Order: sequence, then C-alpha cells, then structure tokens
Amino acid sequence: MILEYNGFFLFPSFIFEEMEKHKDELTKKSSMKSKDFEKLLTLLLQKVMIVPNEILFKYRSKAYDIVKEIDPDDTVFIACALAYKDSVIWSDDKKLKKQSEIQIINTSEMYNIICGKR
Repeated sequence: MILEYNGFFLFPSFIFEEMEKHKDELTKKSSMKSKDFEKLLTLLLQKVMIVPNEILFKYRSKAYDIVKEIDPDDTVFIACALAYKDSVIWSDDKKLKKQSEIQIINTSEMYNIICGKR
C-alpha cells in the first residue's frame, strides 16, 4: 500500500527524534494502535527524503510568519513544504489547518490517498 505510493515524504533531519518524543500523542490523535503506528512508520521510512538544514534555512522566515500565531514550533515543517512546490503536510494537528499557505491532511486522509480511496 504505502510502498506503491508514487510520491515521497520530506522530513527535516530531526523528525525521528520528534516522532519518538511524541509517539503516544501521535497514536492517540490518529486513533491508531501503537503496533499499527510502528508498522506504518517502518513502511513510511522507505519513502523518505531528508531535507537538509541549508534548504530549510532559506524558507525559515516565511514559514515562521505563516505559523507564528498558531505554533512557532511548526516553522520547520512549513519551511519544508515551502521548499518543495505542491507539498502537503501530513499532520493530525488541527491548529495547522488554520493557515492557508500549505495544505494539511490528517492520517485518515493520507490513508485514503495511499489506498486510492480519495
């Protein structure tokens, strides 16, 4: 399923630490069992491209302006999406959908895209 997805996922280099740190929150927000989340993550990592900090730095200011009133901690994710045209952010953070510069999709929407259930 996820390996058949023709796209790839952009990750800032520190994302692995963040996902481990927030694993419980991520599984709760996505309504996934921990075991299923781990399986999804393992498959996902086969389709990942790490975005170098040098690229993210170029978009930091604009990204900060987009999320400064929502959550400045999300600046790096917005910068990542800005660096690559037509990027979409996969997040279950409902606050991020308050901005209109970058499309945000949740886990259910991502599942539907990957499984062809648009």
